[in-house]
Amino acid sequence: MSIKEEKAAKVQEIKEKIDKAKAVILANYTGVTVEEDTELRRKFREADVEYKVYKNTLTSIAAKQSGIEGLDEYLSGPTSFAFGYDDPTAPARILANFAKEHKKLDLKCGMIQGKLLDTDKIKEFASIPPREVLIAKLLGSLKSPLSKFAYLVNAVKEKKEQEA
Repeated sequence: MSIKEEKAAKVQEIKEKIDKAKAVILANYTGVTVEEDTELRRKFREADVEYKVYKNTLTSIAAKQSGIEGLDEYLSGPTSFAFGYDDPTAPARILANFAKEHKKLDLKCGMIQGKLLDTDKIKEFASIPPREVLIAKLLGSLKSPLSKFAYLVNAVKEKKEQEA
């Protein structure tokens, strides 16, 4: 396989990952130690997030093929990519929390469902709780009025029994 074919295959791989992912977060990993990188990769594996490093030029071509404009300004220096396929908040949350603990990692930008977001928007996005937590909160808020209604009906029933 020639170098040109290898690069074309890599561009196609990156494009497929961008198209498949609900969220892609870019970070500068300069200065991150091997131990820190291993810890970060473990957190990504636990959350089913794919973490890769690609050449910036190949990523730029793949992003343009996917219809994403404006990414080139973020593609300078060492860049890592976190692809979230199931939970779109997971890669942003993991990287943002990791960056708080390890000052050498910097968030660059992100793509959420094909839209390019800057660092501030990514940090906002990272603050959204995981899907399971949101579902639990929703179920809790739905359960509360039902419980109160059941208590009220039971209280009315008991009162009528006492009167009889």
